[in-house]
Amino acid sequence: MDPYYASAIAVLGLAFGSFLNVCIYRLPLGLSVVSPGSRCPGCKRPIAFYDNVPILGWLLLRGRCRNCKTRISVRYLLIEALTGALFVACYAYFGLTFATLKYCAFGFLLLGLIFTDAETKLLPDKLTLPGLALGLAFSLIVPVNDLVSQFLPGMLNLPFSAGFASHLLSLLDSLLGAALGASFIYGAGAMYLRWRGTEGMGFGDVKLMAMIGAFLGMKLTIFTIFTASLAGSFFGIATVLMVWIKRTHRFMRRFANLQAARRRGWQSAQMVYRHYQMPFGVFLGSMALLALFVGNQFLRWYGRFW
Repeated sequence: MDPYYASAIAVLGLAFGSFLNVCIYRLPLGLSVVSPGSRCPGCKRPIAFYDNVPILGWLLLRGRCRNCKTRISVRYLLIEALTGALFVACYAYFGLTFATLKYCAFGFLLLGLIFTDAETKLLPDKLTLPGLALGLAFSLIVPVNDLVSQFLPGMLNLPFSAGFASHLLSLLDSLLGAALGASFIYGAGAMYLRWRGTEGMGFGDVKLMAMIGAFLGMKLTIFTIFTASLAGSFFGIATVLMVWIKRTHRFMRRFANLQAARRRGWQSAQMVYRHYQMPFGVFLGSMALLALFVGNQFLRWYGRFW
């Protein structure tokens, strides 16, 4: 990894991270991400360019607006650092290739969607739909090399040149990955709606998985859904247990009987679980990033047992 290229890519990542903060704040509100320029959400005054330098600006101002001293969330610092680190990780993993460009764009979109969903329970179309189109377009430049590309050429004699056929098969892999991801989440949401009578997953998750499938293909889409489901389940169980323990301690002040306090605490935890809206896009996006770097290695390791 060339240190000069790595430094340049890191600086580029920090700049994109700064822009991503604007997207996370404005897109759920239906605001333009271009105009007006960056300004304090408290006093509405424009932020000077020297205060808007990624990471350094937040550190020098100690997380507060220079004018009105309104606190600036540490999320701004975290997003900039994560985006810079992700861009460098893509360069270290894929080298100075179009694959690095493709997966830097993918990581940029995923980070924006993860944090937006965590904060607002929304997955903006202005990130997922352009991301879907971008994933399909990149498949013509960077081969997806999934199931279709691996098995179809041996089964059919395609009437195209080898180069054109490989691009066509890569696009087909991307389309099938998008269709698989979207249909799986849509089907799971429909079954949950019929079972519980309430919406479990919105169309934002469907569009997110279509985007992920377009970038990663079918195999890594399955990996993403499986690992996200496990992570979400563990998070849900941990949340219920934490609420149960906390409410049990609270009810102990009212009930001398420990068993009665535990029973009331469990009832309370169940009520929280029923009404809590889990931002599943956080888990889908996080596991898609994991799939990007270790998904194929995991699938090869897992394949040895079959």
